[in-house]
Amino acid sequence: MSGTSEGPTPAADLDGSAVTESDIQAPPRREGRGERGATRDTDHGPPPYRAAFAAAPLAMAVIDREGLITDANDALGALLGGGATGLVGRVAADLLDLASDARTWHAYREVLRGRQARLRCTRRLKQPEGRSLWTQVTVAPLDGDPGGILLSVADVSAHHDLQARLRHLQMHDPVTRLPNRTLFFERVSGALEAEAYEESGTGRIGLCYLDIDGFKAVNDTLGHRVGDLLLAAVAERLTACAQEAGRTRPSVPLVARLGGDEFALLVEDSTGTEQLADLAESVLKALHAPFDLAGHRLSVSASIGVVERLAAGTTATGLMQAADTTLYWAKVDGKDRWTLFDPERNAHLMTRQALASTLRPAIERGEFRLEYQPLVGMADGRLRGVEALVRWDHPRFGPLAPNRFVALAEEDGSIVPLGRWVLATACRQARDWQLENPDEPPLFVSVNVAVRQVWDSDLVADVADILAETELAPDLLQLELTESAVMGSAGRPLQALQALSDMGVNIAIDDFGTGYSNLAYLSRLPVSVLKLDGSFVRGFQYEGAGAPPNPADEVVVEAMIDLAHRLGLTVTAECVETSAQATRLRSIGCDTGQGWLYSRPVAPDRISELLGTTASYAVGNP
Repeated sequence: MSGTSEGPTPAADLDGSAVTESDIQAPPRREGRGERGATRDTDHGPPPYRAAFAAAPLAMAVIDREGLITDANDALGALLGGGATGLVGRVAADLLDLASDARTWHAYREVLRGRQARLRCTRRLKQPEGRSLWTQVTVAPLDGDPGGILLSVADVSAHHDLQARLRHLQMHDPVTRLPNRTLFFERVSGALEAEAYEESGTGRIGLCYLDIDGFKAVNDTLGHRVGDLLLAAVAERLTACAQEAGRTRPSVPLVARLGGDEFALLVEDSTGTEQLADLAESVLKALHAPFDLAGHRLSVSASIGVVERLAAGTTATGLMQAADTTLYWAKVDGKDRWTLFDPERNAHLMTRQALASTLRPAIERGEFRLEYQPLVGMADGRLRGVEALVRWDHPRFGPLAPNRFVALAEEDGSIVPLGRWVLATACRQARDWQLENPDEPPLFVSVNVAVRQVWDSDLVADVADILAETELAPDLLQLELTESAVMGSAGRPLQALQALSDMGVNIAIDDFGTGYSNLAYLSRLPVSVLKLDGSFVRGFQYEGAGAPPNPADEVVVEAMIDLAHRLGLTVTAECVETSAQATRLRSIGCDTGQGWLYSRPVAPDRISELLGTTASYAVGNP
């Protein structure tokens, strides 16, 4: 029989490590030798331990300081195969595999030299007939014999097998019998260790992370029993896909259930994104076939996030974060598909999160400023008003336009303090222009308002306070709300709009024509201005020999302008970029225009320069 070292034994399979701190003991202090009993006289009869040594069922041997067996009992002979006498003179370390790892070998030699009191370790031994045994080996000095060391070997195979079964239960999902999250992360962590990919393999790792689309509906409608049957059936198909993928590869992908309806297929030593894409495609195809379970035929699909990258520099946490993000993209993109991790898309997401987390502090730090885009009278080309547009001078990302952060501000509620600041700043600026240019007709200022500002704050009180503070006339303030927000207004929003209108503030519907377009509802709203969405105006864009405008666009715009005028509303056209557009809009009665033909958004001092001028050409064009 011989010992064997078959790699590190899992910690769950041993009582701690192969050599535990409690098993490595310092030698006991030796008493001074007197005249009586300085040494045991071994010349008279068998040693005192021999009777117990022979009768004990525990396999034992005595070894000398060189590690050679000087005596052994029959139990050890039977355990190792052969008689006890045949063991005498043999090297104990060779028989029991004590030199297979450095730590155990060092501790064993320390016991032989008398520098350490005891060693206990676990070893797997192979018997001559091929059966393996797990044994616990203990090495300690022999009482009463300063030159002898007692070695005992206990068969702990039953205990080890029980631990292995318990570990299997601990590491596997009871519903699908697949490896669970704990075992999955063990494998991922092992695959990402430098030793695992530097010596052999491709040095890459891949992961397909998926969940079942609409699985909750199966549980809610058919019950958890059918849900569990579906999970088990999905597990079988995923395992078949993994086995098929492993036929031409060095290893079979690991399939694991991570919890709920989430599964993962781990590809160690992946060969690139093509391999992962093929695996994801095979999974989608396998899941498309109906499942017949407990008298129900179920059709399901899955969303899969695919990550493939170099193992070097990757962590298990980072790999799973990327997979989770990519799975989310697959869901957002429409489900029943796989999506490959995109670093640029992820960078954009990270940027979005960074912006969201710093919005409120940025308002307090004063990182925002306003630019103003002129609103020009179509009939005479003179400046009538301006739209205030907020910009964020971000210390890391530079100047940011509203489309980069306004939606985030609406989500987390910071639109309320930001909107209040924009409103106060714009009104103060409009009043300054009026005082600086007393001979010019005063400009009105148009400010965008989000519906959340109406719900989460007292917008009417805020407007009243700001107008009083800045001494700006109410009719010089215009508040813009999107069509979808205004047309669906009821309750508090509608009451707020009515109160603002009664105060003298003008209410404009922004991007008109893209939302509900419930024209009959206009007569019941306190609206004074319609701003035509730029998509209508772009249909008028032609010059000279270019293609003529779409007649349908022209008819629609003319009808909207006529209807607005009949309701007593004025109309502003957005995105006016060419003189041809301006000419056509003027001919069908549009009141004001806004766009790059007249000016891009500019700083307040540039608006002062435009006062009193006629926009017969594009002012402020690059």
